[in-house]
Amino acid sequence: MRLLVTGGAGYIGSVVTLHLLRAGHEVTVLDDLSTGHADGVPDGARLVDGDIADTAAAVLADGPAYDGVLHFAAKALVAESVEHPERYWHTNVAGTLALLDAMRANAVPRLVFSSTAATYGEPDEVPITETAPTRPTNPYGASKLAVDLMITSEARAHGLGAVSLRYFNVAGASDGCGERHSPETHIVPIALQVVRGQRETFAVFGTDYPTPDGTCIRDYVHVDDLAEAHLLALDATGPGEHRIYNLGNGAGFSVLDVVEAVRRVTGHPLPVTSSPRRPGDPAVLVASSARIREDLGWHPGRPTLDEMVADAWAFERAGADGR
Repeated sequence: MRLLVTGGAGYIGSVVTLHLLRAGHEVTVLDDLSTGHADGVPDGARLVDGDIADTAAAVLADGPAYDGVLHFAAKALVAESVEHPERYWHTNVAGTLALLDAMRANAVPRLVFSSTAATYGEPDEVPITETAPTRPTNPYGASKLAVDLMITSEARAHGLGAVSLRYFNVAGASDGCGERHSPETHIVPIALQVVRGQRETFAVFGTDYPTPDGTCIRDYVHVDDLAEAHLLALDATGPGEHRIYNLGNGAGFSVLDVVEAVRRVTGHPLPVTSSPRRPGDPAVLVASSARIREDLGWHPGRPTLDEMVADAWAFERAGADGR
């Protein structure tokens, strides 16, 4: 298939692009490189430097018809979304609306959307299923929920076939594609920065939660497993249908579980400091992935923390952040 990947120069988008190329698809990446990296786009994909709101229509109208879009381009920092919500409505919502308009104008039949568990907010029950109430607690989650609602109406009114994938914490790396965020907000690369001497200690926010070791429990999924879910979703789209699936390991790991995994994999003592809880951090966030397992046959192939940390550590040791 001829496919467009928006945000394909970012962490998850680049890994999905790699998997698409390996599956024999023709891939164009559209990315404004505001947070992505041009050298992170896998060889074999064409890179177009541009904003989706301004450029998507021209890209989709160029050459033979596109068979689908995988949409990752978005702002994704919770704290920033609280301080500057207008950026999230503009980029995530207005940008996606422009993309949907361009897809409709060029008769692109299928879409896979990178959604988020932040659409659920603080859950009443765990593991979280797709039928859980959507009550986002920040503009980032609200903007992603707004896009999900837009996609549902687009599918009903205009026959778009779409799948939204709501995932939790993504970790690991894949064949030279890994995390290079600035600032870094994700737990595994932050811990590895301590290992590399870029931070003095690893801060644990809250040690008095009602969990076995007192720290927050979160769901983690390897980025390669996430990518495979996107390929399955692409094949599962049906005209006029919008499916929503959660992605996670279904078990969850505590913050201290992550700390111990980093210590095991790297052999580093990883000094830890205890800090107060952060406002709004639930004790446990774990996904139920039963629906996508049953419908599409997806299952995590690399489900352990040690595997995720080992791949991320290999990426860090390769000096990817200095490229």
